[in-house]
Amino acid sequence: MINPADLPDDIDLLKAIVLRQQDQNARLAKLVADFKRALFGAKSEKSDPDQYELAFEEIEAAIEVVHAERDADVALRSAKPRKSNRGHLPKHLPRVKEVIEPDNKTCTCGAERHIIGEDTSERLDIIPAQFRVIITRGLKYACRSCEAGSVQAPAKSRLIEGGMPTEATVASVIVSKYADHLPLYRQSQIYTRQGVDLDRSTLASWVGKAAYELRLVYGCLLANLKQSSKLFMDETTAPVLDPGARENEDGLRLGTGPR
Repeated sequence: MINPADLPDDIDLLKAIVLRQQDQNARLAKLVADFKRALFGAKSEKSDPDQYELAFEEIEAAIEVVHAERDADVALRSAKPRKSNRGHLPKHLPRVKEVIEPDNKTCTCGAERHIIGEDTSERLDIIPAQFRVIITRGLKYACRSCEAGSVQAPAKSRLIEGGMPTEATVASVIVSKYADHLPLYRQSQIYTRQGVDLDRSTLASWVGKAAYELRLVYGCLLANLKQSSKLFMDETTAPVLDPGARENEDGLRLGTGPR
């Protein structure tokens, strides 16, 4: 709530605050109306249940926009900062220290200032996925004193012989597809933005090769599950938005090929 004592006396400034508040209320009202239509609207208007979380995120983001605008307004800013849950940064994350020092460390009297304390803050920094090329060089050795021939270490085995992906690359594709529900065509689009052009069919072949190699792991997991007296399963569906595919009666596009 806004403390009336913090409001300015200037009429034009008060009008600007009212107009801004009306705009914020209109945005929030639209988000709430969209969410209600998704929950209680007719079948043709309803969204997939998995889209509810998106509506919540939009509402929360809009609320934070309101808070940010309020904090940026000098006339409404109070001496006590607004409390908010900024999350917790785990201790196992690597820390990169950044030291900020004043430009002039010499006092007006001519003496050198010394450190008497410091203020420390932590921020979460994310480094986007980085692509790199691993070059493997197989060195050949031969004797200069005789002609006994050359020796060379055998090449290391690969998950996909003659292919370009490393095991870590294939694992990343599989985790993104099955754990994060990120279809292969979307992964292909993400790689393209990084300048790496990979067709969806290429990614699908990697997934198929990995599935073949994981048969033993699959068999062990299945055998272990069959020893349990009870099995529980999460059958929540994950909607697939496949460009060019047909739509069902609820307006969701149904994928037909590998995702």
